[in-house]
Amino acid sequence: MKLRTIKIYQVLALVSIMLVGPMALASDADDLTAMLHEFLAGASVGDASAHDNFWSDDLIYTSSSGTRTDKAQIMASMTPADEADDTSDDAGPGTVYSAEEIQVDLYGSTAIVAFKLVGTPQGDDAAAIAYYFNTGTFLKRDGAWQVVAWQATKIPEAEE
Repeated sequence: MKLRTIKIYQVLALVSIMLVGPMALASDADDLTAMLHEFLAGASVGDASAHDNFWSDDLIYTSSSGTRTDKAQIMASMTPADEADDTSDDAGPGTVYSAEEIQVDLYGSTAIVAFKLVGTPQGDDAAAIAYYFNTGTFLKRDGAWQVVAWQATKIPEAEE
């Protein structure tokens, strides 16, 4: 092959990498955002599989109250769906969780996802919406993203 042909292929390869690289990053950011929304929907209904898929086995979770926990403790606190008693009078509608102001920063196989968590109680407490700043560190292992570290901070209610 001529030197000129080789240089043309090298330039084409470089241009391809420059065009595809940002698309891969955008795809990961989109995947992480979708994953966050899916997790929050599952957490809103107490879906243990949502937690199992979201958190890595080596998770370090620091709650807004300052307690530290791990995935095993989170999973142990979940009530299996077949054991839940939806017919009891005290089984309320719970809280619906959503995310606002989502920021995803990618660093290869590591991602930082920061957002404002909105906890909207259903039923009689619907006016008592709680807001938190959450930051998660995700690692991509074997092609799948999972959270390895999580920090939650309650946002104080605005003074009137």
